[in-house]
Order: sequence, then C-alpha cells, then structure tokens
Amino acid sequence: MMTRLIYKAPKWSYPAYAEMYMKLLPDDGLVLQHLRTNCEQAKAFVESLPEDRLLHRYSPGKWTIKEILVHIIDDERIFAYRALRFARGEQANLIGFDQDAYALQSEANTRSLASIFDEYDAVRRATLTLFQYLPEAGLDRLGHGTGSFNDATPRALVYHIAGHELHHMNFIREHYLTD
Repeated sequence: MMTRLIYKAPKWSYPAYAEMYMKLLPDDGLVLQHLRTNCEQAKAFVESLPEDRLLHRYSPGKWTIKEILVHIIDDERIFAYRALRFARGEQANLIGFDQDAYALQSEANTRSLASIFDEYDAVRRATLTLFQYLPEAGLDRLGHGTGSFNDATPRALVYHIAGHELHHMNFIREHYLTD
C-alpha cells in the first residue's frame, strides 16, 4: 500500500494545547509513515526496559509506563473516532474524556506487555487504514467539541495522534528512567 501524503493542518484547525504535539512532527506529509515508524520505535524502546520499570511511578499518583501505553491506545482510538465523525460531516458536538479516569479503569498494570502491544498494533493498523482512505475533502472538515475537547479537523487529529505518542515516549525518557 502506498502511503498517502497528509500535510500539517493550519493552526485554526486545532486547539492551542495541541501545538505541543504538532511541533514534534515534520511537515513532510509523511505522517502515516511516521505513525508506522514511531509505533515500532516506541515498542522497541519499551521492550528494552527492565520489567520492574514498567510498573514504576516517578512520583506518587503518576501513571506507570504500562498505564501510559494504554493511555496512548485509548487516546488514539478516541481521536481516530473523532476524525471519522468529523470527516463524515458530523454536526453534533463531541465531548472530551477524562484520561485519569480511563487510566484508573484500564487495569493496565495487570496486563502482560505482549497483550498491550497486541492492542497497540491493532489500533494503529485501524488508524492507518482510516486515514489512508478518508476522502481528501473530509480531512479539512472542522468538527466541534465541548468541555475538555475543542474543535479540530481530521487532518489535525492525525498529527495529534502521532505527536501525542512522541510526547509520551519523550516524557518516559525524561521522568521514568532515573531515580
């Protein structure tokens, strides 16, 4: 399958907070390739860590690495779903989600790393397929949100997904590998 080029979205098409994710990716149109590569790099990085590190909290009440991985999966699923709805012209406002409540209910720490990566791969394949085949016109349809979720286009959401993953991998390197 040839990778479709999807260039970055203009600033009007995503909330200000998402800039932290957008700036982590080049505007080379290869966001789908970056999603493939970054997923493999993230998995290789996490697999290289000692098993006990996967349950480490750098501070009381903070997520473990396993919880971060499941959070990345949850976020990707939710943002891909939003992208689908917006690309198809959904007019209803979509609400945000409470990431801390999701992490608490995920039971990520009871799961094997293999099971988490199995889910990670399945969600990533679905995301790649969705964005590979969304109609071009649908990429720039602005969708609306309420609460903690703001307006965005599917074009912006694919960059959010890719940048969000990179953000968390960088965060793990900075906060979880030292004591």
